[in-house]
Formats: sequence, C-alpha cells, structure tokens
Amino acid sequence: MPDTIPVDSVGLITPQVAHFDTPLVLACGQTLPNYQLVYETYGELNADASNAILICHALSGDHHAAGYHSMEDRKPGWWDSAIGPGKPIDTNHFFVISLNNLGGCSGSTGPTTVNPATGKVWGAEFPMVTVEDWVETQARFADRFGIQTFAAIVGGSLGGMQVLDWSVRYPERLQAAAIIASAPKLSTQNIAFNEVARQSIRRDPQFHDGQYIEQDTIPTNGLGLARMLGHITYLSDDSMGNKFGRQMRHDTYQYNYEVEFEVESYLRYQGEAFTKRFDANTYMLMTKALDYFDPAAREGGDLAKVLSKAQCEFLLVSFTTDWRFSPARSEEIVDALIRSGKHVSYTKIEAIEGHDAFLFPIPRYMNALRGFLSRVAKRLPKENA
Repeated sequence: MPDTIPVDSVGLITPQVAHFDTPLVLACGQTLPNYQLVYETYGELNADASNAILICHALSGDHHAAGYHSMEDRKPGWWDSAIGPGKPIDTNHFFVISLNNLGGCSGSTGPTTVNPATGKVWGAEFPMVTVEDWVETQARFADRFGIQTFAAIVGGSLGGMQVLDWSVRYPERLQAAAIIASAPKLSTQNIAFNEVARQSIRRDPQFHDGQYIEQDTIPTNGLGLARMLGHITYLSDDSMGNKFGRQMRHDTYQYNYEVEFEVESYLRYQGEAFTKRFDANTYMLMTKALDYFDPAAREGGDLAKVLSKAQCEFLLVSFTTDWRFSPARSEEIVDALIRSGKHVSYTKIEAIEGHDAFLFPIPRYMNALRGFLSRVAKRLPKENA
C-alpha cells in the first residue's frame, strides 16, 4: 500500500451485500429460494441511471476490482490499472459496478456459505451455475439500482463470455460491450485442462467428496496443483522465459525432487498462496461454467445467427501470446459480428504476458479501451460526459 492513495485511485472501498428473496431457477434445473451478492461500486450513478458500467470477473476474480479496503492492503483490486478517475474506465464519468458471481467464495452465495434448508455449509451440494445464471443475477442486481440500460459491460476471459451472453440475452440493456481475451466457447484442449484441474482436486484425500469444510480441512494439495496447472496456461513461454529462464537455486544439479529451478519455486508459491484465498468447490464450479458456455448451440452452432440479436457496439481485444484464448478465438466472434451486420472494433495487442495480459496496463490495450469508452461517455448527459 502506498503512503498516500494515488490521485487516480478510487480510494478506500467498502464491499456491500445485496440480498434477493425472489427464487432463482438455475440452468441446471435447481432453484435457489434466496441468495446474496457481494459487490463494490466506484463513481456516482447519474440522475437517469444511464452511466453505469458492469465489470464481469474471470475465473479466480471477485468483486474487488479497484481501490483499497484499508491502508494496510498490500495491493489494490485486480483491475485497478483500468478503473479510476482519468483511467480507461473513468469514474469521473461512469458508475462502475463489480460483483462477486453467484457460486463465488468472496461472500456471494456459494459453496462456502450456509444452505438455509440444512443449516450447514453448502459445500459440494451447491448447485451447478452457468454464465447464463450469472447474467440473470446481474440483471436482477441492475434492477435493484434502477439501471435499465448499461452504458457498457466489460470483461476479460470468463468475464468476456458473460459480456457476450449479455449482448444476446438482454440486447436492449447495454449500449456497448468490451470482450477481452475471450472466446465463444472453450476448445477441446481447454476443457481438457479444466478436467485435469478438477481431478487434481477431487483425488486429494482431503477433498471428502466436496464436504471438506465439515471435516475442518482443505484439499490444499489438489487445489494447489490445479492452480499451478492453470497458472502455466495463463502465461506465455516468452514471459516465463524472461522472468525465470533456467535460473537455479544452486550452482550445480542436486539430483533430487526438491526445488532446483526458480520456476519450480514460483509455481509452488502460486499454488500454496491460492489455497489460502480460494475455495476448491468454487474452482470446480467456475471451470464447469467455462466448459458449458456455448451460446451458438442455441442456433445449431451458428454464432452469427445468435449475435444477430445484439443491438450494442462491440470492442474485441486479443493478445498475441495468449494461447489459452488465442487471437483466433476473438476473431471468431469478430467475424460472426461482421456477418450479422454489427458495429465492431477489433485490436490484437502485441504482448508477452500471455492470457494474463488482459490484467496488465499495456499502453496500446489501455488506449483502445479508453478510446472505446470515451465514445460511450460522449453519449451521456452533459454532467457526466
């Protein structure tokens, strides 16, 4: 944490909780009689509620997208580089909302919260959730604020899938959509990565069929391995090479299975740190939501036909070294939007960071996002533009 809060920061933020008593019928067929969503907001909502931007988070993200919770925080929210006064998502103009998705582990109703029907933690009994379910809860949340139409909805990776679904599920409720480092559905390889991660968790002896909280334990080995695998796929060969190369802890090989290469130490640290902040059941739910997402399936695989329902303008961003969601996946969406006659801008950013590049303040990327949202801001009432 800096000694003083930067002038372009949203500052100290207190998370809030929204409770919903209207039953929610999930895509899996089960019903939640009630639920809660934890959220943060940045900026001020204007008089006609026309300046709101929704931020959709990725797999391991949450509601804390910008600012600080206290002066003791080691670092700000996960997208602080993009959100704040004068930043691309400019809180001088926009009212920015960031939610922790249903099924998350940062306070929203999910596997770590109590099932009111049993009085016990949900654990593995929490029902499957999908991108479509998240969009439905986000729309209900917007209703709570009187937001009929979002000025823009923005998301990277799994967040971008939520943006895509918004554009066709509620086409009249958003004016602009920014889809970053995302895809219209997972490739077979990506589904395979997710399954290896889930099996790593499920085969941990401490998993206890997902009811590990009742057993007062955590499947740290399995969850840590899942995170190590995932983390490798989020980085590029170049970024890992530049950061670690073949740096070693010792001058010579030790000929054992302890840490010898610096990259081994890094991955072990990432895995261990993740187990202290994220829930294993939530990780499994989120990866399944990724697997299930396929809006084109509604129209026999014709993505352009699905996207013909959209009414907003689009920005698509990809990164050259992202092999998890390669530029070709963004271009599938771009091509489908062009075929369906939509207004779309696309930029492919040179970046060594791999899939994680969408979290970094890469100048050309930030300028593309800034330019897109500046056009959106110009359509706001004068007091916000």
